[in-house]
Amino acid sequence: MELIVLTFEASYTRLPEMLWSTCQPTPVKAPKLIAFNAALAARLGGGEPPDEATLAGWFSGNQLPPGAAPVALAYAGHQFGNFVPQLGDGRAVLLGEVVDPQGQRFDVQLKGSGRTPYSRGGDGRAPLGPVLREYLVSEAMAAMGVPTTRALAAVTTGEGVVRQFVEPGAVLTRVAASHVRVGTFQFAALHQDHAALKALADHIIERHYPEVAGAESPYLALFEAVLKRQARLIAKWMGVGFIHGVMNTDNMSIAGETIDYGPCAFMEAFDPQKVYSSIDEGRRYAFSNQPVIAQWNLARFAECLLPLLDGDQETRVEQATAALRRFNDTFDPAWARISADKLGLAEESEQAAQMMAALEAQMQQGRMDMTATFDALTRYAQTANEENRDALLALTEKPDALAPWLDEWQRVQVAGQDEARKQAMRQANPVVIPRNHRVAEVIESAIEGDFAPFYQLLEVVTHPFDESREARQWAAPASDREQVLRTFCGT
Repeated sequence: MELIVLTFEASYTRLPEMLWSTCQPTPVKAPKLIAFNAALAARLGGGEPPDEATLAGWFSGNQLPPGAAPVALAYAGHQFGNFVPQLGDGRAVLLGEVVDPQGQRFDVQLKGSGRTPYSRGGDGRAPLGPVLREYLVSEAMAAMGVPTTRALAAVTTGEGVVRQFVEPGAVLTRVAASHVRVGTFQFAALHQDHAALKALADHIIERHYPEVAGAESPYLALFEAVLKRQARLIAKWMGVGFIHGVMNTDNMSIAGETIDYGPCAFMEAFDPQKVYSSIDEGRRYAFSNQPVIAQWNLARFAECLLPLLDGDQETRVEQATAALRRFNDTFDPAWARISADKLGLAEESEQAAQMMAALEAQMQQGRMDMTATFDALTRYAQTANEENRDALLALTEKPDALAPWLDEWQRVQVAGQDEARKQAMRQANPVVIPRNHRVAEVIESAIEGDFAPFYQLLEVVTHPFDESREARQWAAPASDREQVLRTFCGT
């Protein structure tokens, strides 16, 4: 069988040069392949992978894959509400774009590959821990059906990286529909370069939203299309308890994928104001704030597009504002559908959102683990016996308060239940997520040179609905002693 061939193209470099810089990866001392996503590679190029030494060379940046032409991308962004006029890929290079056999285009990027023109004094490297975290969480998100960037490979560098302490260095190879962000548009708008802004918008329409090209106002239609994807994405985040941690405008993908897994985490004991990120002291990016922050970020995107809209300034602002106000027209139905699936109710149940809100209140009051609660509810729906009911009630500190909700749920749920809904309920409620303490455990082992726990956790989180005994061993919530209350960014 022939080897995998990734045929690179470089459509991004046809955009104005203010948006990118040619930049070669910095070679590393001793690259060693630690993870390779063969299934994803086969989807991108087909064939068998080359030997590990070749893969380690490619995915460390020591040896470029044939046809790759690395560039670092420029962007600006609001970080925790404060505008930074120039950010950019400070530790990443885009190798190019690969068109898969179905004609779909993907970016392939090295992250942690050394300094770029946008490093701002940083070393351009990535510690092993954040690389493994992103690999695990992005692949788990993909397996749960959440739009996301993907991990193609991870390589250790044989060099140390200094953050809080000296940690082994690593490079992640990330695959994305695009690496263009809200912050990319902010960078073009800041420089008041109308031609660059229009070229960027046309590039995004051609690549991601061709259906809006013929609209009466294509750039307003682009904004509306991006808004809808973001609304559906955030609803999916909420459905699995995902907390991004750094929803800055430079971390918001125009393609509608989850991007930049820094201090991200999955919520355990349900708390709408839950924050894990060590740098989010004001809880700006708390779990329940994510839909509001998405709208705030989209408002910044709309501001960038104003020069491209029709009419005078007042008309343009009115058009963009009206579109922004329709965020909930997409988010609310998406959330209602997710709620119906998670609760095992009829697809179009008018009670789903209300019952979900009532259950969330019970989970918060009873300090219930979110993933374990919905897993237990799913098992109860599959086999409605007293043992499973008791197992669910055992998850709350206030079983007497939860019992009436459970009785009401059972009455409503039975009316619309069939095998298809049971299956939809299971597919909406993962058994296993990358729990904070488990991720911390496998990272600690890997730093000591033992990657076996990482491989084991990767296997189970990429089969999140598996109900096997092994899966349930990894699924157990953290004990009080095991709790990880703070997560950290790798920069």
